[in-house]
Amino acid sequence: MDPYKFRPSSANNSPFFTTNSGAPVWNNNNSLTVGPRGPILLEDYHLVEKLANFDREIIPERVVHARGASAKGFFEVTHDISHLTCADFLRAPGVQTPVIVRFSTVIHERGSPETLRDPRGFAVKFYTREGNFDMVGNNFPVFFIRDGMKFPDMVHALKPNPKSHIQESWRILDFFSHHPESLHMFTFLFDDIGIPQDYRHMEGSGVNTYTLIDKSGKARYVKFHWKPTCGVKSLLEDEAVRVGGSNHSHATQDLYDSIAAGNYPEWKLFIQTIDPADEDRFDFDPLDVTKTWPEDIFPLQPVGRLVLNRNIDNFFTENEQLAFCPSIVVPGVYYSDDKLLQTRIFSYSDTQRYRLGPNYLQLPANAPKCSHHNNHYDGFMNFMHRDEEVNYFPSRYDPVRHAEKYPMPPAICTGSREKCVIAKENNFKQPGDRYRSFSPDRQERFVRRWVAALSDPRVTHEVRSIWISYWSQACKSLGQKLASHLNMRPTM
Repeated sequence: MDPYKFRPSSANNSPFFTTNSGAPVWNNNNSLTVGPRGPILLEDYHLVEKLANFDREIIPERVVHARGASAKGFFEVTHDISHLTCADFLRAPGVQTPVIVRFSTVIHERGSPETLRDPRGFAVKFYTREGNFDMVGNNFPVFFIRDGMKFPDMVHALKPNPKSHIQESWRILDFFSHHPESLHMFTFLFDDIGIPQDYRHMEGSGVNTYTLIDKSGKARYVKFHWKPTCGVKSLLEDEAVRVGGSNHSHATQDLYDSIAAGNYPEWKLFIQTIDPADEDRFDFDPLDVTKTWPEDIFPLQPVGRLVLNRNIDNFFTENEQLAFCPSIVVPGVYYSDDKLLQTRIFSYSDTQRYRLGPNYLQLPANAPKCSHHNNHYDGFMNFMHRDEEVNYFPSRYDPVRHAEKYPMPPAICTGSREKCVIAKENNFKQPGDRYRSFSPDRQERFVRRWVAALSDPRVTHEVRSIWISYWSQACKSLGQKLASHLNMRPTM
């Protein structure tokens, strides 16, 4: 074996302590000083290196999804969908693909309690034979906004007040009072499922609309859904206070302990599909991320199962440095014109480059497991050992060639340059339908949560009136209940 060939170490394999450069450290307990009491000498390289590493060991936390837990396992195809996609990892029942999954809370900081009312992230990285596929989603099937132009503003409103660093309802209600498409998301967030019991007992969704392409090039829109085999369980407010008060990392610990005990979490993957030729036949836009596709029209189709059977080896390298990007797809899976997805294609990879550096995809948790070849030689923290002399393409000295062409969506893009809202907003029907599907006691809890939020003294009469109007348009009786509790007149 070539002793000079770079070999990433998976463990401390030296019998003694060393510096980062491999030099032996004979005393890791005492600084080099002038005499037994000092002062300390700057020439104590090991001391300086140790402190410098420590000073830099906390990387910038994620702006969103900062609080999270990861686990590893596999995805196994259980149903044949090769007629829908040419993706290799979905080619036939029985095919298994290694995965790493990260669950998270969205808004709050890295050390925040896991019992706060907040959407949960559900991100799966498939290490396929054709490269990685990142299915990046949440535990709810819809989102607050439909256009990524508003994403920075939305996050600012949901984050703590920049003056007090306290999350405040009036800021959230003020911002979303300008965006009635958010009502559907709030029927999930303010519902009983707004605080999952833990990560094992929650659903997952790809949220955005993607495209599946088969071998002939036919495209179909697709939505992905994860259903936990152990069922969905949530915490009501008093339970969340009790659980969070005893362990602010309860969901992380539950995930870790369950896997360690052999009680492996499992989810079933289902898809819904729509022929793009039919997208204008409904009273909503199928690419609108604030809408669900009715299951009575677009039934769930089973695809496979996700099993998490290994805990991560290191929290930093396999959680903090784990990076997901909706732009990372494989042949047979492509994007759609979903406005939110189109902005996420850029923003996710850009934020990872900021947090982890331009070569973040070389980090073991993010690197593909299949062979890969490119000319990305340089840049900050590029640790890939390269000894080629040709770093350009094409070349008669490098035999690398283009891959075989694979199918792409056949749709033709035409139209004028515009900045406008989609034609079929239909912001109120699905939120109203969902609220009416709740049992009476569940409806009452939903109303109570909204009354509490709207009762914030800094919420103005105008903002309360707007929200009563919105909820009245979704469901007349809901608007009347809110108006009655708040001593206001119904607006409809």
